[in-house]
Amino acid sequence: MGMEKKRKRPRDINEMAASIVEDATDPEAPTDDGKNPHAVALGRLGGKKGGKARASKLSPEKRSEIAKKAAQARWAKKEE
Repeated sequence: MGMEKKRKRPRDINEMAASIVEDATDPEAPTDDGKNPHAVALGRLGGKKGGKARASKLSPEKRSEIAKKAAQARWAKKEE
């Protein structure tokens, strides 16, 4: 996923279909992004657990405080 230049898709539907099939079956396409798939899975697993685990440890008052702060930040963005 480097600095590859995307080529334009053809406007003709048949050429576009052929182009998509070519892209999908291209043996020259890079398949390895240099990441260890096991490490990626572990990182994702921890990320999926993180929010729920954090929320379960917070008191209702603290959770409410965090939610209010987040809502204020969202509304501040819309007003700009």
